[in-house]
Amino acid sequence: MKKLYILSVLLIFLFTSCEKVVEIDVPSIEPKLIIDASFEIFFDKSPVTAKVNVKLTSSADYFDEIIPVVTNAIVFLTDLSNNTIIVFSDSNADGSFEPITPFIPADNKAYELTIIYKNETYKGVATKVKSTPFIDVFQGDQTLFSGKETELKVSFFDAPIVENYYLFDFSKDLFLTIDDRFFNGAEYNFSFFYQEDELVLPETVTLKMSGISKDYFSYFRVLVNQSGQNSGGPFESVPSSLLGNMINTTNEDNFPLGYFHISETDTFTVDLVQKN
Repeated sequence: MKKLYILSVLLIFLFTSCEKVVEIDVPSIEPKLIIDASFEIFFDKSPVTAKVNVKLTSSADYFDEIIPVVTNAIVFLTDLSNNTIIVFSDSNADGSFEPITPFIPADNKAYELTIIYKNETYKGVATKVKSTPFIDVFQGDQTLFSGKETELKVSFFDAPIVENYYLFDFSKDLFLTIDDRFFNGAEYNFSFFYQEDELVLPETVTLKMSGISKDYFSYFRVLVNQSGQNSGGPFESVPSSLLGNMINTTNEDNFPLGYFHISETDTFTVDLVQKN
């Protein structure tokens, strides 16, 4: 037994003596412009309101903890039906550009977003995507594996004939995308579960349901899969290979990241409580 003990000590000494700190040199990459331009029209409110915001940031190196905001850009929107220009400004110098005058995107109109940054011009076109209001949202009693999840039961009626794609925002940087291939033109019900560490009950949450295009549906699914939920929002860390619908018309090699989208959005606020 003493021999085995001495041998074990020697082996541990040899292995620990062989440990070597390896420094990995992660190459620095040229920063890219990240464009988060998801306009929300709250069509079920009276009067109709809108959140029209273009958030500009710059990509950072892998180990950087701070994502730099972009404030020195020119941002404007063009109504392509009559070439009317809507000018945006970053009044708070935080990379968040909003229209100088109130603006609500209209139905069946294409809008071109233009961003001029570091002498390069970025452009993208979007048309408002229709949606439908919630029928009901309430807290359920079911749980999943741990028995400590909180259930939300959601119902809405899908518009018939056309293909519809939806983006649900459950707050807490939690998102879900759904298409209507199995319930076109019918009422649809589903459950969403918050994990125990995602809520401090009792708590009030506000849900959003937005109509989105098929292209944005595909883009967002990949974005969340690569970036993960609870990561500070889907555009906080955009994968460098994931291209959106914005194009650098000055230098196509210096492509931007992010997306320009306009959607009808409905909201629903729910008070969640602790249940046995």
